[in-house]
Amino acid sequence: MRLRVPLLASAAVAAAFGAALLGAMPARAQQAPELACPSLPARLPMPREAKPEQLTDPYWRARTAELSRVAGRGLGYAQTIFLGDSITQSWDPPIWETYFGSRGAVNFGVGGDFVQGLLWRLQEGGQWPATLRPRAAVLLIGTNNASYNSPPEDTALGIAEVIRVIRRRSPGTRILLLGLLPRGADASDPARQINQRVNALIAPCADNRSVFYADLGHVLVDQAGRALPGVFVDGLHLTPNGYARLVAVLEPQIANMVGR
Repeated sequence: MRLRVPLLASAAVAAAFGAALLGAMPARAQQAPELACPSLPARLPMPREAKPEQLTDPYWRARTAELSRVAGRGLGYAQTIFLGDSITQSWDPPIWETYFGSRGAVNFGVGGDFVQGLLWRLQEGGQWPATLRPRAAVLLIGTNNASYNSPPEDTALGIAEVIRVIRRRSPGTRILLLGLLPRGADASDPARQINQRVNALIAPCADNRSVFYADLGHVLVDQAGRALPGVFVDGLHLTPNGYARLVAVLEPQIANMVGR
């Protein structure tokens, strides 16, 4: 399912939503871009998931072309950029406008995207132009790789490469790396288990100065790992209720990163 959300939003900064949830861990020294995610170093040969790839899906190409045109006109106004697949693109429009519209946010989610597709978009696709210097980048990518049985180690390395690209392009941007969300009805779903392994591998990317990590999946499942009623459309994509549960914990973290 591919829902459309507003691409652009106003530039004013919204009021903060109470105490931030980030910053509990001691901060380490800020890493140079090439040293980001030291637990996931580049290796030879690089797997497919960690190399830019222009995907062939017609919808992906159309949406990507649209975003590349937007980026080509300049993104100097953007204070926050959301990067990801259909889960990012399909943010419920009223929730998006209420919580992120006034933060100068842009939505660069592409339905059907993979980690390698996002790498292509940020490089060959021109979707991180020189004018883009946001305060925060919110990154959620990789669940589609689980659908095609990409090894978790390869997906995690691709995500680390995305982080390194962003750090090179805009060293002052803080990155909020989101753990892949739960999939399926319960914890026995094979794709969910892959996602959990990816999350374990990418969580150490956080240095709590330039890169932060947040796993929000707990707000979508009960203590036994079963999907809560009414939060998923199909075991993967979220309902407005699912997005409302996410934003309740996500927005304060973004507020902490970009300033009040």
